[in-house]
Amino acid sequence: MNLKGKNAIITGASRGIGKAVALKLAQEGVNILIAARNQETLDKTVAEIQGQASGKVIGVSTDVSQLDDLIKLYEAAKTQLGNIDILVNNAGVSSQYPFDKQPIEDLERLVNTNYLGYVRLIRLVIPEMIAKKSGAIINMVSGSTLVDPVPRTFVTYSSIKVGLRAFLKGLFWEMRDHGIKITSILPGVVATDLTDKLNDITQDQKDRLMSVDSVVDMVMFALSVPANACPLELAVINQQTPWTKPVIDYAQQQAK
Repeated sequence: MNLKGKNAIITGASRGIGKAVALKLAQEGVNILIAARNQETLDKTVAEIQGQASGKVIGVSTDVSQLDDLIKLYEAAKTQLGNIDILVNNAGVSSQYPFDKQPIEDLERLVNTNYLGYVRLIRLVIPEMIAKKSGAIINMVSGSTLVDPVPRTFVTYSSIKVGLRAFLKGLFWEMRDHGIKITSILPGVVATDLTDKLNDITQDQKDRLMSVDSVVDMVMFALSVPANACPLELAVINQQTPWTKPVIDYAQQQAK
């Protein structure tokens, strides 16, 4: 696998899975533009990655739920990197509630970030990928989409991810004749800031969490296969996750 000199955009990249993916790509010689909402955290991440990178590392503050921000992100990538070879859609927000207790304002936030944030950015980068007949678009979906029905207290979050997964499957068939690879990663519960509420829960439950490296490995595999092959979906799931009773228990959250 030779990724040196390729150009990549990674969203949600100031921490967690996105940061780990960005670091790995930078170590492979990829020029990267990383995006996140918090400028201070983003600047620290850029400085950290630059120390291990052989290519460019650029940070652009971006709220992926806002179309204007996505347009600015894409334009910055074109100006500072050039043609985009790889897009890793990773930014996302979580919301865990029984549906009757779900804040109404959460609904739009989840759709705009976890669905439209992906679809809009893909729409921006894909015309140039079609023009050069190559490109890889990797998307963090959710292992919860493998479950029917979707897990309790994650009904809204997971249902939106189900819709995203369906969109990406359809996009794969549209794009494959253009030489563009569309891959969905379906991770289980990963030890990131999104699961920081587990700090006071039993060690047994903490041990169920996967490291970000498990997900990074899936991304690198997707980028390593021959040109005539595409991993449509890659699932990496915890060995002991009881999906019908999530590791992050809603009742325990509320009791704190």
